[in-house]
Parts: sequence; structure tokens; C-alpha cells
Amino acid sequence: MLKLSVAFEKMSTMRGDVLCLFVNGIKVTEDHADPETMFLSFLRKRLRLTGTKYGCGGGGCGACTVMVSRYQAATKTIVHYSANACLLPLCQLHGAAITTVEGVGSTKTRIHPVQERIAKAHGSQCGFCTPGMVMSMYALLRNKPQPTMEDITQALAGNLCRCTGYRPIVDGFRTFCQETNCCQANGASDCCLNEEGNTETPHLFDKGELQPLDPTQDLIFPPELILMAEMANPVTLTFRGERMTWVSPASLQELVQLKTGHPKAPLVMGNTNIGPDIKFKGVLHPLVISPTRVMELFQVTCTPEGLWLGAGCSLSEVQSLLEKLIPQYPEEKTELLRALAQQLRNLGSQQIRNVASLGGNIMSAYPNSDLNPVLAAGNSKVSVISSGGKREVPLNQDFFVGSGRTILEPEEIVVSVFIPFSRKGEFVRAFRQAARKESSFPTVTTGMRVFFSEGSRVVQDVSIYYGGVGPKTVSAAQTCAAFVGKPWDDETLSQAYDILLDELALPPSAPGGKTEFRRSLTISFLFRFNLEVLHKLRETNVIGGDPPERIQPLPREIQPGLQEFQHVPDGQSDQDPVGRPVMHRSAISQATGEAVYCDDIPAADGELFLALVTSSRAHAKITKLDVSEALQLPGVADVITARDIPGKKGRSLQGSDEELLAETEVSCIGQMICAVVADTRAHAKQGAAAVKVGYEDLPAPVFTIEEAIEKSSFFEPHRMIERGDLIKAFGNVDQVHEGKMQLGGQEHFYMETQSMLVVPAGEEKEFNAYVSTQWPTGVQDAIAETLGIPSNRVTCHVRRIGGAFGGKVMKTAILACITSVAAWKTGRAVRCVLERGEDMLMTGGRHPVLGKYKVGFMNDGRIVAADIHFYANAGNTLDESLMVVEKLLLHMDNAYNIPNLRGRGTVCRTNLPSNTAFRGFGVPQAVLIVENVINDVAAALGRPADQIREINMYKGPSLTHYKLEFCPDNLLRCWEECKARSDFAARRRAVEQFNQQSRWKKRGMSIVPIKYGIAFGEGFLNQAGALVHIYKDGSVLVTHGGAEMGQGIHTKMQQVASRELRIPPSKIYISETSTSTVPNAPPSAASFGTDANGMAVKDACQTLYQRLEPIRQRNPKGSWESWVVQAIFEKISLSATGFFRGPDLYMDWGKMEGRPCAYFTFGVCCCEVELDCLTGDYRAVRTDIVADIGRSLSPSVDIGQIEGAFMQGLGLFTMEELKFSPSGLLYTRGPSQYKIPAVCDVPLQFNVYLLPDSHNPHAIYSSKGIGEPVLALGGSVFFAIKDAVAAARSESGLVGPFPLDSPATPERACLACNSPFVQKIPVSKPGSFKPWALNI
Repeated sequence: MLKLSVAFEKMSTMRGDVLCLFVNGIKVTEDHADPETMFLSFLRKRLRLTGTKYGCGGGGCGACTVMVSRYQAATKTIVHYSANACLLPLCQLHGAAITTVEGVGSTKTRIHPVQERIAKAHGSQCGFCTPGMVMSMYALLRNKPQPTMEDITQALAGNLCRCTGYRPIVDGFRTFCQETNCCQANGASDCCLNEEGNTETPHLFDKGELQPLDPTQDLIFPPELILMAEMANPVTLTFRGERMTWVSPASLQELVQLKTGHPKAPLVMGNTNIGPDIKFKGVLHPLVISPTRVMELFQVTCTPEGLWLGAGCSLSEVQSLLEKLIPQYPEEKTELLRALAQQLRNLGSQQIRNVASLGGNIMSAYPNSDLNPVLAAGNSKVSVISSGGKREVPLNQDFFVGSGRTILEPEEIVVSVFIPFSRKGEFVRAFRQAARKESSFPTVTTGMRVFFSEGSRVVQDVSIYYGGVGPKTVSAAQTCAAFVGKPWDDETLSQAYDILLDELALPPSAPGGKTEFRRSLTISFLFRFNLEVLHKLRETNVIGGDPPERIQPLPREIQPGLQEFQHVPDGQSDQDPVGRPVMHRSAISQATGEAVYCDDIPAADGELFLALVTSSRAHAKITKLDVSEALQLPGVADVITARDIPGKKGRSLQGSDEELLAETEVSCIGQMICAVVADTRAHAKQGAAAVKVGYEDLPAPVFTIEEAIEKSSFFEPHRMIERGDLIKAFGNVDQVHEGKMQLGGQEHFYMETQSMLVVPAGEEKEFNAYVSTQWPTGVQDAIAETLGIPSNRVTCHVRRIGGAFGGKVMKTAILACITSVAAWKTGRAVRCVLERGEDMLMTGGRHPVLGKYKVGFMNDGRIVAADIHFYANAGNTLDESLMVVEKLLLHMDNAYNIPNLRGRGTVCRTNLPSNTAFRGFGVPQAVLIVENVINDVAAALGRPADQIREINMYKGPSLTHYKLEFCPDNLLRCWEECKARSDFAARRRAVEQFNQQSRWKKRGMSIVPIKYGIAFGEGFLNQAGALVHIYKDGSVLVTHGGAEMGQGIHTKMQQVASRELRIPPSKIYISETSTSTVPNAPPSAASFGTDANGMAVKDACQTLYQRLEPIRQRNPKGSWESWVVQAIFEKISLSATGFFRGPDLYMDWGKMEGRPCAYFTFGVCCCEVELDCLTGDYRAVRTDIVADIGRSLSPSVDIGQIEGAFMQGLGLFTMEELKFSPSGLLYTRGPSQYKIPAVCDVPLQFNVYLLPDSHNPHAIYSSKGIGEPVLALGGSVFFAIKDAVAAARSESGLVGPFPLDSPATPERACLACNSPFVQKIPVSKPGSFKPWALNI
């Protein structure tokens, strides 16, 4: 042992081995491969291949997906698999060939069909997730050139998109399918999927134009790597970094020796457990052992008793092996195999399963493991080896001793896992519930096994294990004992439920929260198992009688949807793109990875990276700031504090100041205190961690709205709006109902985190800021004020943004100011790119809102009076919260004419990170609360909610509660059209019939309208500028004040310029948005970007077209190019500015009247869901949206906006939950804890119809703003769930209004269903315990 340690010490002073791999067919060698380097940073920084994106750093979003190819010497085959580059250690890729998006295809060579199809199907909006989507699909096609839809949805399950709503991505990739009985082959244009074969309906893209898939064009596997892999004597590889050494042994004997000498050194196979620990928890391992080349860990042996699977086999390999073996054996032998295969389908994403190993998954010993409960219940065991020899250890209740800990000794290595065959009369099942159906850690998971002697219902043996109900995988041993020797019947089950609840007691303050829900799941899973067993016993004729209801899985097959829009008018020129479904102008470059985002800009000479130091206390005085240790660290250049700011030290908005860097006091966890600049991101992070901050806690921080109300912690002013006489009205109604509703917040989760690069120009205090922001002018002003220099010395550049949704306005400006101070102080370029966790911690999101309401109504359904008080949780600064509350009050009527209406809005000041603008700007919260009021009225009257909605809608010439006249005809048209298109009445009856026949699954339906006011309520923001140049070759450069963030504004501006100049769009280019070309532009927000900038571009183009008029008249048959050349000879200016002076909107809160919007966008959504009452899981079965958006400028862009907004609303109202600790720390700081919708959440049938024959005189070419309105229609999913819950409650005799807060997560839906299993759970009294998380 001593010899080995000495040998290793000697070895660690030697130089490491040379790493060799191929990237996109090119050999790459690395002499100093650092074990801490992930392949993503190596790709982006060392190889300058920036197509692969950083989205989360934890393998949870898929933005960094690449394809790994390896040669298997044993089988002489090449395997291809997708993987997350952010979790792939560079050192593990020795001998591998990697394909990135650049290697798939490019505009310089040829684009691959995968790239072409996602682009032409309009599946790329902001484009940041697109390379990852392309790579997941490409890896699938390399393995299976004709995939099924199930293959595609599985391949994309680990790829998140915040823009599109996934439908166009799925539709684009669907064209690769050859489904049974489908005529659609690669690119075939005539297909049964083409919208019911209706040739009259225009389509979003032409499948006939797509190039076929040709596998012969793919990169070949490098022969050199085959020779390397077949080398006779593989040797141990060692790679050394600054702080870590990586050793890859070549034999099992070497591995045992290494582990004996270094028992604490972790074994890394897929890095899906160790990697996140190193990255997010700061764990440092001086030595890491990677046994990926030890062949014994990958051997598979079949014996008469069962299977021995190598512990190194990836979960994907195990899954495909099980799926291959299951049909080869009698059904009775494969009970455990089938249960494991089922769990594997939902464990992690495809990318994670491709690299995570079976042994690693077991040894990680997660408390909520998917596999361990099933393996333990099935009597599996592991074979382990150490210097002391081999032994077999059963996976039972003694094996798992705590979170991440097992009974094995530190030096023992799991070599293989034994999975036994089941016997006749033995049944095994696995169940899980998770926050999202796919790519999500389970909330509760279980493995259950029962064995009956032949022909009997008497239990011989039973084994039940759970994950997610304690610090480890637990055995329900007492419950099992209650079964043995007894018949499997209701009496035995009834006793078992009670014993199980006592045995698996979960204290109400248990980590992870959701204790009532988790406890109810333990017994409802047992009930589910009971139903399965009864079916099996009946099938084998052990018992007779009617079979119990079999709970089938929720439906999951995505159907082709409809997207209907109008043809362009007869007579419109073929060259005029307005009204046609044109492709996003950057879609191809986004799909090839060539599109440049902020962090893709090459590093400047001497560039520094900035990392922030943030507060760890919610409310405290700063007593000490010690940066001395940080300044001693390698690579650290400087520390920036508030004292370094030469100009203004804060930002002002609506009379409220926000400090850039806290000096004396902090008011939330995550508040910025100082910043460290260093030569690399890693050194900057290490420097930030070394800064010591001293605190003195201040008393009684405020976190929740209830605490703010109790302590009168508010921002002024309060707002109120009222019409009619409420006191009189409430006195004259038939019924009065009071209630309240709470809505949680929402994280923006833009795929590209906050990113900026500030470069000093080197003279006269001039700076160039490259920032991912919706408001370049705002950033320019902020930097100038902070540095104390004129705005003309600061130029802000924005080429494109990887998603924003309101979150890249205020906080982005503050971050840019801090970065600019660092650039000012050091005289060097400084880059700041937040990590996902930092971004979520610091930048705030959508406002949580509490609505307290009182409503008076007549027995015929007419609502006569409503009084609603809205409280918004603003966080620690005012930010835009007052404006959010104002907009919320202006939309509290939604589509309803309530004659006596009062709304009050209060902005609560709390010690949470400041909340800010978010797509919809308060309207989704207002709409959900008023729609909930309507639902309560319907429930109180025992009538369908759609009837109450219809009775109370605005009709005829109408006046809003702030005295704005409008015509609701198109709202009513949308309503009728949606009811007709969705076949509402017939499906409503079908839902009722389904619910009568099904006890444990219910369906629900709802139909919800929206009336959304477009434009900024602050009149001065309704303006825009443009600058258009025509060059002598006839090409045109357009610049305007709008920022491209996926909403297609550049595409639409190109269409406008094309129409006005009468030239094809190919002649028009838009490079970037810059404050040096268009000054003083408002933010791209309020769904007003196209309206304003479109008019400015139109104005500039008309000016230029008119200047060319005399030349055209003299030479009417000349070409565009000839006219331009002639204009230059005649000294005619071919550069023009355009300007749009928008409507003078205002709101007088004293008089409670005004014109705060230019016009209304209307829409209606009908949604049907299927709900599993035992778990709260649901699936949106069908969604139909009818939207009135006037004459669409670009139906492809607008339908994409509608679908994306709807899915974001679905996330807000049913899934996305921000969890804060009792001390105010955000727990949910990444995609593994915070779940946004994924492909598995798309409605199975998703239909969008643009209302025909609609016109809007208030906007360009009669169009309407559409970016935000439809988000509120995600509420239709919430109310469909509530409808299904009401059906479930009626089974327990519960009728009438009931509370259901948003989001309607599985937990809330399940508990609200109030099933007999929920009723068994004792409810802990609030105040009697300290909850794990606050209810914000």
C-alpha cells in the first residue's frame, strides 16, 4: 500500500499524458489537459467553436448537446450518442470523435437536412437552443435514419426551449418519420399529415422543398482512432491540472490498486453526479479515477437465474439491452426487467442516460433514486471487488445508509449488478411521480414485488421500497410483514395503508417539502400496485368477479396540429413578402451555430472576466469587506467595490433608487456587493469565493405578501380604480361570494443568461458595450451616468438576444454598469456572463400576486359587482413593480362588463431579490384572478363556467372601467370561432361521459378569453427611429431601434423594407441594433416593437423610394441596381432616417380614466386535459387557440409567438415553482430544481387559428401586437385542471367553489382532488413547524 502511494506521489510530479481526440473530423491534441476543464469550455474558448451553447452548466437544458462517437474494439463497431458538453470532462474524451453543430453542416459548405428542417419549419426563434436541438436529432438519425415519433420525443426530452412552444420543432423533425400507415417519407410533399389534405389552406412550410436525408454525406469515423483503440497493450493515462489529477487505469487490477491507495478518490464514469457537485457545491477532489477503459465493468452475462450487468454500462445501454431481452423470455420471468425498463425511460434525459452508468446510479444513493427501490424490491445484488477479494452484497434495506452513502467500504468497487428473473406467481411494478413528466428527479418513486404460491392469492413474500420519503431508499418492512401469509384482499390492503403511514412518517419540515403530497403518494402507489395485482390474479384465474378499473398511463402521442391563416390578397406581388409565412431571417445560421450571441464574440487582447460577490443574508448591515485573500490568488487582477464608481452609484426609476453595489446594508440574498476581475472565468470565480463579507443581521426580514400586509411593508403609491356604486350593488344582488387566490412568481429562464462585454476604445473615455439587452439606449444611459461621461462616448451594440421576456431591461443595465466600472478601472475589456444559478438568484422574475375578492351576482349568472385587492410581491426594490400593478388593474375586467367594479393595487416591499418586467407585465396574474372569480360564481350557481363567461362578456359599443371606448365584436367572433373549431359542446359531453366511467382519472375542459391592451402606457415610449442605407450595388442596410430576441422583429422589418422599396428581401440586410445608428430608442417591449419600428422603417423607405421616383419615371424599365447607380451619379442621398411618433397614451389615476393602450388584441383558448387523480399528473390533450391579430405581417412568426407565449403561460400556471428557504435563499437555481415546460408538456393536439377578415387601423399594414397577449391564455390549462379536480371532488361528495392556487402543480391538484388516500394524511397546523420552503 505504502509502495503504491509513494509511486503515485512520484507519478504526480511527472508530466501528464497527451490527450488526443477528433473534433468534426480534425485531430486535436492537448498537452496540458486539465481535469477540471469541461468539453464545453474547451470547445468555446480553446477551439473557438461557439455553436455549442452554455445554458445551465448542469446537463439540464440540452443547449450544449454534442455527439460523441467511439470505436468498440471488442465488437468492432462504432457507437454514436448525444451528450451534454457541459458535463463531459475533457480528459474523458481521449480516443473519441466529437461532432458539434459546426461539423453537421454550415452555410459555407452545405447545410444538413436536420438544420434545414428546423429552420424551414420555423422551429428557431431566439435560436439559442437550436444547435442543441439539431445535435440531439442528428445523433438520433445517425443511429436510426427513419425514427418513430416516440424516438423523436425521447431524443428531444432533454432539450429545453423557452421561445417556440416546441410544436414547430416537432413538426420539422416529424418529416424524418416513416410512421406505420403514413405516406410521409423524407421530404414527401403529398402526405396525410398535410392538414387533412386541404390544398386550399396555406401551409407554414412546404415539405416538398426539403432535401432528403443522405447518410453517406456524414463525417466518417477517424481511422486513426480505430488503430488507437485496437492497440494491444493499453496503458494507464494520467492528466494533471492546476488542482486536480485524473487517472484512467487500463485494467481491473490497476483500478483496484489505485482505489486501495486512494479510497477517497471518486470513480467517474458519466460525471453526472461528481460533475454537478464540483461545479455547484465547490467540492474539490485532488485525484479522480476514470475506469471507462476497464473492460470487466462492461461485461454482460446471462445465467439461468438472471442477468449480470457490468456496473460501467450506461443507462441507455441497459435500457436497450432490457428492451431486446424482454421479448426473448416468457413474460413471467421478466417482471423485474420490465419494471426497470419502464423506470429507465423516464430517468434523466437521453443525453444523461447515454453517459450515466448503472453502478454510478446505484452508488450515488440518491434518496429519491428511480432505480434503487426497484432493484432492492426485486432482490438484486452487486458484485464488488477490493484488494481483499470479491464479494456479493444484496441491495436491501441495509445497503443504503444515508443520502449518498452505502454499506460498501470506500476502497470497494462495484463490478457488476445482478438482476434476477422473476418466478411464476411473482409480480413486480415500479411507480414514480415527478415535477415534470420527463427529465425530472422524482418526488416519490417506488419498487414493489409480491410472490404468490401457484393458484393462490395468499402472499408468500412481498417487498416494497420507496425513494423520496426519507434521507435514503427505505424499505416498508412492517407493511410487508402485514401481507405475508394473508390473502391479497381489501381487508389486508386496508390494514397495510395504516401501517405504511405509521412506518414512513415524514415530518412536516422534512427537506424537499411537499410532505402531505409525498405521504399520499406512498399509499396511492400501493393502491395502484393493488389494482395491477388484482388484474394479474384475474388473468391467471386465481380470482373471479368484475375487474377493477385499470389506471392506464396518461396519453402521450403528439398529433399533427393545425395552423390556419389567411392567404395574401389577390393581386399582391409575388415579390412582396408581407403576409407570407417567411422563415426567420437568421434561422439557418442559428441552426448551423454560425449565429453570433454576446458570449460568442472573440476575446479581446488582455480581456478580463468578471464574477460577482453577492449577499448571503436577507437583511443585514455590512460590517466587513475583506478582499485581501482574493487579490493574492492566481489570475485575479482587481476587485471592484462601490467606491470605485466614478459617477452615479445607483439607478433611479419612478423616484426609487437601486444601488449598483451595496455599501453599508443588504436587503436580500443575492444582492451584489462587489465584483472580482481575473484572467479566466475559473480564476474570477475562485477570487469571488475568497472575498470575506461580515454581516450584522437586522431584525425581522419580510418575505411573503402576508408578512408585508401584517407589517405594512409597502412601496408608495397605492393605486385604485373604481366605477359604479359598489355598496349599493352589493346590497341588491342575489348572492355574494368572497375568496382569495395566490399566484407564484416565474423565472424568465431565457436560454442565454445575462451576458455582456465592455471594451474601452482607448481614447477620450470611449466605450463599446456588447450587451444582451432589450433596451440598448437604457444601457448606454446607465453606463454613461455610472462613469460620469457623456452618452456620446458609449455605444451599445445588440446583434441578437437568446431570449429575454422582460428580464433583460433593468437588471441588465445594472450589470452592464458594474462591468463598465471594471473596464474603466483596469483599462481592459471585461466580460461578464452569469451562470444559470447566479442569474436565477440575482435577477428576480414575475411578481407573485395575492388577490382577495368579493363578488356579487344574480341567480341568472350576471355579475353585478366585484371588489378585488391585488397585492404584488415586489422584492427589495421598486424596479418596474408600480407599472406592473397599474397594468394589472387596467386589465382586471379582462373580457367582462362588470358595471360596479373596484380594483386596488398594493406593491409589497420584501427581502427577496427585486422582481421585474416579465412578458405580460401583470396581465396574466390579473386575468387568472378574474377568471377564477368567474369560476367561483359558476361553481356557486352549479352552472358551466363558459356560460357565466358568455353572459358577462362585453357586447356592442363598450366602455372599459377606465372609460376607454372600444368595440368587442372581434372578441365575440374569436369566442364563437373557438367554440366551433374546438367542437366545444360535443367534447364537453364526451368529457362528462369519460368522468362518469373513470374513478381515478378525470378529464376537464375550459374556454378562456383575453382582451389585451397594446403599447406603452407611458406615452413618450411610443416612438421609434430607423436608418436605411442603399449602397451602390443596390444592397440595402436597415437599422432600427428594436432588439431581436426571437420575436422576429428583424424578419418583419425586412418584410416592411421589401414591400416599401419593391425589392426582394434577399437584397436587404439587418446587422445589429446600435445606439450609434438609432439614438434614444425605447425598450423592445409591450408587444409594440413591430408597430413602432415598422412604421419608422416604412417612413425611411418611403423617403428613399420617393427620392428615386424621378429616375424611375425617366427609365421605367430599368433595374433597381441601375436606378441606384444613376442616383449616385445625380448626387441623390441614398441614406434616410425614419421616425414614428406613436399615440399619446396616458392614464390619470386621480380621475381614474385615460387611454393607456393604442388598441386591443383579442384571443380565446379552449383546452382539455386528462388528470391522474392519484398523482396530480396531467396531460393537455388538446388546445385550440383563435387569435385576432389583424392582418398578420408574418403568419409563421406570429403563430410561433402565439404557441410560445401559450406554453410559457402553461408553465406559469401549472408547473413553474420558485422555492425559497425560510431565510430567503432561492432553492430553485437551475433546470434540475426549476421545471419549465419540455416537449412532454406540449398539448397532444395543438391548433392555432388566426381570425380571418380582421383589420386594425392603428398599426402597420393593419397588423396587431402579439408577443404577450396569449400568455394569459395558458390559464385555460389551469381551469381545465380545476374542472377535472372538481369532477374528482364530486366523487367524495364535495361540490361548490374550492381554492386552488397557481401554479396548479401535481401536488396542488392531487391534494385538491381529496381522494380517500389524501384524506388519510393528517394535516400539520401552520405555525406548529418550520417549513422547508416559504409559500411565496
